[in-house]
Amino acid sequence: MRRTGSGHAALAALALLLAAMPAWASIEFYQTVDRTEVGTEDIFQLTVVVVDPPDNAQVRFPTPEDFEVLSSSQSTQRSFEMHGGGPPVVKTVRNHVLMMRANRPGTLTLPPAVLTAGGRTWRTEPIKMTVRQGHVSSPRAQRQQPPDPFRGFPSPFGGMQDPFADDEEEETGDRTQDDVRIPRGDSDLFLRATIDKKQVYVGEQVTLSLYIYSRVDLSSVDAVTMPKLEGFWSEDVESPTQLSGEQRIVNGIPYRTYLLRRRALFPVKSGTLPITAAEADITTGFLFAGHRVHRVSNALDVEVKPLPPGAPKGLSSAHVGEWALSLEVSQTQVELGQPVTVRVILEGSGNVKNVTPPRLEVPAALKVYDPTTTDKVVPDKWRIQGRRVQEYLVMPQRTGTFTLPALEFPYFDPKTGRYEVSRTEPVELTVEPGAGGVASAPVAASPTQMADAAAEQKNILSASGLRPLRYQARFEAPAAAVWQRPFFVPAVLSPLGLMLALSLVGLVRGRMSNPDENSRNRQRAKAARKRLAEAEKLREGSSSAFYGEVEKAVLNFLEARLHVPVGGLTHGALDAKLAEAGVDAERRRRVCFVLEACDAGRFAPGAEPAARERILNDAEAVMEGWDK
Repeated sequence: MRRTGSGHAALAALALLLAAMPAWASIEFYQTVDRTEVGTEDIFQLTVVVVDPPDNAQVRFPTPEDFEVLSSSQSTQRSFEMHGGGPPVVKTVRNHVLMMRANRPGTLTLPPAVLTAGGRTWRTEPIKMTVRQGHVSSPRAQRQQPPDPFRGFPSPFGGMQDPFADDEEEETGDRTQDDVRIPRGDSDLFLRATIDKKQVYVGEQVTLSLYIYSRVDLSSVDAVTMPKLEGFWSEDVESPTQLSGEQRIVNGIPYRTYLLRRRALFPVKSGTLPITAAEADITTGFLFAGHRVHRVSNALDVEVKPLPPGAPKGLSSAHVGEWALSLEVSQTQVELGQPVTVRVILEGSGNVKNVTPPRLEVPAALKVYDPTTTDKVVPDKWRIQGRRVQEYLVMPQRTGTFTLPALEFPYFDPKTGRYEVSRTEPVELTVEPGAGGVASAPVAASPTQMADAAAEQKNILSASGLRPLRYQARFEAPAAAVWQRPFFVPAVLSPLGLMLALSLVGLVRGRMSNPDENSRNRQRAKAARKRLAEAEKLREGSSSAFYGEVEKAVLNFLEARLHVPVGGLTHGALDAKLAEAGVDAERRRRVCFVLEACDAGRFAPGAEPAARERILNDAEAVMEGWDK
């Protein structure tokens, strides 16, 4: 008889042993990279995968000196598999993703990652990396894909195509197109300047944007110094007053981006024009835990092409863009002596504040006055667009039908690369006699005409009008002459006595004060500094407000000295007024220099504080040195 009890006992002991074994036997631990050949300016992805890790598992990532870790993230996935009527099998996969960059070229090695749990240690295989200088193209087909940790499990879509596969491909494609470079050492917070075009024509707009890229909390931006823009005419497009961030992925790394400035640049000459680096002082953290750092952006270059040959005569760099010319007339039928308003409107996209519409030409029978110019700039998110209107006042000099000729505005369209012309239609203007039947404007009458007019009957009204006035008169004895009345002599002599008294008082006060020449010069210098006090307060503010206040102070001073208004004069006309007043050539040159510097500061903002200080000093020198 055989004994079977010992066999059953052995099977039971083996089952208990298998149940008591830890889950370490099913652990998978490995690391992969998305590509093994990169450049020193490229960012690659290292993925460390742990399958079915114990609860107390700790992963230590490789930290080689030849590589820089820009960011790290962790994700966990679980799947369930049913086998017949048995219990479900749960599989847990933990992914650790590191975004890294090589510090030097050569053949480098990523050391193994280390996993520790329950006193045991696992290591991954090291990875050889080929690093070249600069950028290395990385087609997606050549990238090394990590193995699927869920291989062998049935697809949750039952053989159908994954509906989210296209979204993942689009997202990956967007990331590869991002050309923002993450600087070394300042990867958590850096400043970046970008332009929407790297190659433009002379006069074509290129938009400069200045961003903050941050992975830390920001408190404030204390100071921003924009780049020097030599060779450009610039206009502000967007200047946010508050920090408003948006999420952006740069080479797989999430950043919060903040727009600091956006400016439209119009190159005025051809060639390679540099845009220097911008600077900003940024405070991170909140309240008393804030930390102030200084960041410098990247420099840029813009390749500016000259306009193609065959340009119309007189076409300037401001005539580049998309433009439409139109003509508006307040009325086409008017009585003699009544004015007509004619508006020449040029609208479109381009350098609105610097473009010049064609001048209105009228027949000799119409008198036209100098126009007033108004601008309306409507910048959108990227482009400068708007309209410039020149409004003319036209006064007819005689009756008849006259034609306002058609106007033409030639321009260069950078989108088509061709010269275009925008035209208006001619407008007919009919001038009728006024209510008095006059057929022309009043002119000087000859003696014969004056005699004929005197011989005509007066106050002749129509039958339906008012009846003539009737006059009644009576005779009275003549009264005494005024000079014979008693109050005449005192009334005549009292003004003379009052004038003598005032003259005596003025003479006494003049002898008592009698300031010398040095005292008068000090008073003039004090008055000049008082006029510039408002401009000094605006020295740290808007460029247009500051230079406008300086120009106003200088013009007010000139009006006081010349005793004539000079606000509406051009620089040439003002120079003629100064020469007529006997001002020497050197002083006239200094006055024109200050006014031209103010114009340049108002229409080309971005001057440094030192430049504003020099303008203040020059303006004060012009005022103080007037009588020297």
